[in-house]
Amino acid sequence: MERIYDLAIVGGGVNGCGIARDAAGRGNSVFLCEMNDLASGTSSWSTKLVHGGLRYLEYYEFRLVREALIEREILWQIAPHIIRPLRFVLPHHAGLRPAWLLRLGLFLYDHLGGRKLLPPTRSVNLRSDEVGRPLIAGRYSKGFEYSDCFVDDARLVVLTARDAADRGAVIRTRTRATEIRQDGSHWLVTTENTQTGERETIKARALVNAAGPWVEQVLSTGAGVNAKAKVRLVQGSHIVVRKLYDHDRAYIFQNADGRIIFAIPYQQDFTLIGTTDRDYQGDPAKVKATDEEISYLCAALGEYLAKPVTPADVVWSYSGVRPLYDDGASEAKAATRDYVFELDTPGGLPLLSIYGGKITTYRRLSEEALERLGPYLKGANAEEGWTGKAPLPGGDMKVQAVTGLIADLRKTYPFLTDAHAKRIALAYGTRAATMLGFATSASDLGQDFGGTLTEREVRYLMTNEWALTAEDIVWRRSKLGLRMSAAEIAALDAWIVANRDRSAATAREAGGRA
Repeated sequence: MERIYDLAIVGGGVNGCGIARDAAGRGNSVFLCEMNDLASGTSSWSTKLVHGGLRYLEYYEFRLVREALIEREILWQIAPHIIRPLRFVLPHHAGLRPAWLLRLGLFLYDHLGGRKLLPPTRSVNLRSDEVGRPLIAGRYSKGFEYSDCFVDDARLVVLTARDAADRGAVIRTRTRATEIRQDGSHWLVTTENTQTGERETIKARALVNAAGPWVEQVLSTGAGVNAKAKVRLVQGSHIVVRKLYDHDRAYIFQNADGRIIFAIPYQQDFTLIGTTDRDYQGDPAKVKATDEEISYLCAALGEYLAKPVTPADVVWSYSGVRPLYDDGASEAKAATRDYVFELDTPGGLPLLSIYGGKITTYRRLSEEALERLGPYLKGANAEEGWTGKAPLPGGDMKVQAVTGLIADLRKTYPFLTDAHAKRIALAYGTRAATMLGFATSASDLGQDFGGTLTEREVRYLMTNEWALTAEDIVWRRSKLGLRMSAAEIAALDAWIVANRDRSAATAREAGGRA
């Protein structure tokens, strides 16, 4: 008997996977296809923050900021291994926003979202506090320190997909939706595996278009819908350099053009710097940080840091395209980051397209998407809000327990270095022991690929997290690409090719499909 899914989703970014998780948890049968790897588009190219968006207050986006601030602590509690609190230092720049305005904005930031776990804002004397030492001597005397959170964005997506699959969702990566049509009572979605060429047509009662920058292309595959909303593609680029300072706080720098630049401690030994905001007209799959953007970010840091940062210091750069809802704003920096839904019902069949959104609000976006689809889904109104209570895989612990987890791993697996144990704990949380198994020595983990990456971990990622290439592993499931050589990454790719078929078969049994 042919299976008919309650919901089909096109797009394996944070929004698509979030909707898949919520829908599956409410008892719906779910099919999701992603043309590349999970989080391979916009979702893995963010500034890695779960935050309210302090600067959005200037554009009177109070609803968005409030929602994001509430979600910030919810996400931290359901995924404390991949999300951690981070203090941000905001120096007062005498020539830009006045101190009273910064103070007012931070007061609102502290109180809009019902902050309970994170510490409040405080004033900082930059002449005496250690956070003032990296700054240009004598230029900045006062500032503010406030709270937000850091997130491993790509792992957030993958773990959300993993939880969706654990609840029955079918997740197909490297699977492109080539045609969407109707047969009278159902959506027919034809897909093609981009590696094997295998084609398949599935039926669904409802359809979600969560393709991000490709949302309009999906509508053009025969869905019979002309988009009323428009997507505005905005490029955001980041650079990574060697660690610029020794303390553990981030900086938020005001720029003369009204933009803000973050400098964030990253992967223990690096500093992440971003972002830019510029309209983008090209292929979203080919976006890259330009020399102009890299120079812009370096120059912005030069206004604040005593030690200059030059393009020669950049060890890695990345760029993504934000698929924002086009609200007619004249500048990219002013375009809304809020999300917009467009529900069409051609022939009585629901098609929900998603524009915009932030990583921080993906869980709430998913809830609202299912509210919109409520009349069409059998379980859409059941257990609303459950995703805010159920931990993501590996996150079933208190937010304070991460440090203890690292210590427990060192005790159980004494052959792990401190750095290795910490990386494993922050990636897998309480599932770290599942990944490591009954290993009693380093040799039990199999081949060492470099950068603390072992065969045991690679097999786990291929079997449980849809990893199919070295890029999937060293730039999305981890950031070990910062530590591994090109030769080591090439050797990893060769090993994966040689072992892929067996792991893919196991992955299908585990609820996913490579």
